[in-house]
Amino acid sequence: MDNLYHQQQRGVTFLEVIVVVAITGMLLMLAGPSFTGSTQRFRTLGRANELVRDLQFARAEAIKQGVPVTVCASTDGSTCSASSNAWNKGWLTYSNPTSSTTVAAGSIVRIQKGWTGTDTMTADNSVSAVTFSREGFTVGLPGTGTVTFTLHTNPANTAATQCVAIIKTGRVQVQSAGTGACT
Repeated sequence: MDNLYHQQQRGVTFLEVIVVVAITGMLLMLAGPSFTGSTQRFRTLGRANELVRDLQFARAEAIKQGVPVTVCASTDGSTCSASSNAWNKGWLTYSNPTSSTTVAAGSIVRIQKGWTGTDTMTADNSVSAVTFSREGFTVGLPGTGTVTFTLHTNPANTAATQCVAIIKTGRVQVQSAGTGACT
């Protein structure tokens, strides 16, 4: 009979479960805002790199084909948009031997679809297209020949802001908020 009274119970008590759940909840409350900021930064950096990839591809294609290649904002994936605020809706890359603002049939070499979120990307100086010459230089950029594409999150988080700067020589650079013209 002594064996029945001296058996050890296994498992956890209800009180122990409640304590673990409370501690876990407090840790998640502290980590939540930090996690949101991190995901915004990674998302904007990834999106900025999408544009960099396509700009570098367009430059390489212009040199390879020996004809101008243009990257333009596009809301429908087949025509260029005249708006410098439409870059988050997508863009397309097309061979442009006549330096036209109209996309010729069969000239599209790459299409980037728009983003499903509410982040925005705008280009300064009202730039809705970037054209690379057959030598790999940009042509027709306004002002000093430097264009900055600014990517903002929604809701706004300045720490997550990313920019893509391109200069006359065709050099493309990703910048964080507070670097260069990135604000």
